[in-house]
Amino acid sequence: MPNPVTHFEVVGKDAGALQRFYGEAFGWEMQDVMNGSYYMAHPGTGINGGVGADPESSGGRVTFYVEVEDPAATLEEISGLGGKTVQEPFDVPDGPTIALFSDPEGHLIGLVKAA
Repeated sequence: MPNPVTHFEVVGKDAGALQRFYGEAFGWEMQDVMNGSYYMAHPGTGINGGVGADPESSGGRVTFYVEVEDPAATLEEISGLGGKTVQEPFDVPDGPTIALFSDPEGHLIGLVKAA
């Protein structure tokens, strides 16, 4: 598959409550990586993800990330298909380059640069 889904994210107002919920509901190992505001979720199989706080989020969100060779070029292509850039590519500290866009119906989707 040329562009696999490589990460998921669940964010809302209370990172700790979300971490406890998903950890207990599914037995996921949770690793605090940002002083309680963001946890890496390790399901054991499948893809890893993140569970954290998004104080700007009115109702929380669930996002999946698609691996691409060039996030900036992919955002240009997405724009031509009716999507909108939400966050230009940026480097996560000690992590990958990511970007965000919304599809034609407003769903938030992430891009992650292939390693």
